[in-house]
Amino acid sequence: MKVKILFFILILIGMGSGCNGNQNQLDNYNDLSISQVHTSKPIDQSVANHAKEKIITKEEISDVKAVNTNNELLVAIKVRNFNRFRLKNIEKSVKSDLKKMYPDHNVFVSSDKKMFWELENIEQRLKKNDTNEKNLKKDLNKLKSLMKEQT
Repeated sequence: MKVKILFFILILIGMGSGCNGNQNQLDNYNDLSISQVHTSKPIDQSVANHAKEKIITKEEISDVKAVNTNNELLVAIKVRNFNRFRLKNIEKSVKSDLKKMYPDHNVFVSSDKKMFWELENIEQRLKKNDTNEKNLKKDLNKLKSLMKEQT
């Protein structure tokens, strides 16, 4: 009789501890973080940071990178796996939302992985204050031409 009770208690403990492990993984999945780019006064990235905060709230977007100049905003998005079938619609939606939020900026949105990596590199350089406004505009013009080639 004591063996059955002990065995039953062990089974309950095992099942209880097995269910708790998945909860931590779900909490980490929902806690997405985006990197804020803070630079010195000459290259203000507040528009890009605000745009990233707004875009990441969409459930189909898993990550976002953005860089801005005085009158342009370039955004690269990563889309969750099953939403890749609706990629163009998601891009159009993000672009229209950003145009409404920033009517005085030319908005460019891409879901291409290369654009994402390039914008990530530019963000890293901005964080390190390793670029100036002239080089930033040159890099963004290069990315815009690549975006136009792909469409």
